[in-house]
Amino acid sequence: MRDPAGLYDLQTDVSEVPAGLPLVAALTGFTDAGGAVSQLSEYLLETLDNETIVEFDDDSLLDYRARRPIIHFDGDHLTDYRPAQLNLYLANDELGQPFLLLTGYEPDFQWERFTAAVLGLIEKFQVKTTTWVHAIPMPVPHTRPLGVTVSGNRSELIETMSIWRPTTQVPATALHLLEYRLQELAHPVAGFVLLIPHYLADTEFPSAAVTALESVSAATGLIFPTDRLREDGREFVSKIDDQVESNPELARLVGTLEERHDSYMLDNPMRSPLTDVDGELPTADAIAAELENFLAFRRDDDSSSS
Repeated sequence: MRDPAGLYDLQTDVSEVPAGLPLVAALTGFTDAGGAVSQLSEYLLETLDNETIVEFDDDSLLDYRARRPIIHFDGDHLTDYRPAQLNLYLANDELGQPFLLLTGYEPDFQWERFTAAVLGLIEKFQVKTTTWVHAIPMPVPHTRPLGVTVSGNRSELIETMSIWRPTTQVPATALHLLEYRLQELAHPVAGFVLLIPHYLADTEFPSAAVTALESVSAATGLIFPTDRLREDGREFVSKIDDQVESNPELARLVGTLEERHDSYMLDNPMRSPLTDVDGELPTADAIAAELENFLAFRRDDDSSSS
């Protein structure tokens, strides 16, 4: 069934989807520090029972030239054309609790029509709450628990989980717009921004996916299997720690981040963790340079083992 706006195809009868489910949204787009959103989406679709109930129209929403699909060349012919997808899934958590999962690419075009279409689906399926996640790089140490900034209208989550509450301007995402519209409708909505160590922003950081899953669990009551990700995270951090311990300069820089983080958390929770008392940023380039070889080596290992 085609929706009135022509942006998606409904793959199931509405009556077959339980009413009052939570909606979880995770779209890859402007920024995905630590690969948090992509890992979250892939992990949920790989580990949980799910079925596609809505398929969005790529030709209306996706800029193919900006995010070109991959096609394989096999000797003398082309195979396996796989364009990006943006779908709504009906999934079940580890305890069999159903929920809706909106995941895929962030639309390049027609944000207002896309938002209207999602609002229509939220009404159609009588969605109870909406929770979404994304991740940004921050000058924080990998040796401390990942923090989150929480937006929306669920004050209980903001009060208990949001460690940084700036007043600033940020580049918007499509899910920012969705949250804004949902707030206007007084629909319960929470957005979690994961604060990822800036020197790990360009690699897959398994602990980021764990924090994303924990945030969604806190907002929805859903339970997800995280053992594999936690083990991957411990192994990853152990290798990072080895690099830090073997390099005194790097250890000093990470120590500076730890001191600023701890001071912020203990003394003044409303002061920005981005800068020191002189307004200077930590030396991200220095940390990134020291870790570059390690991360490149890890990516090469991953590629050779795949």
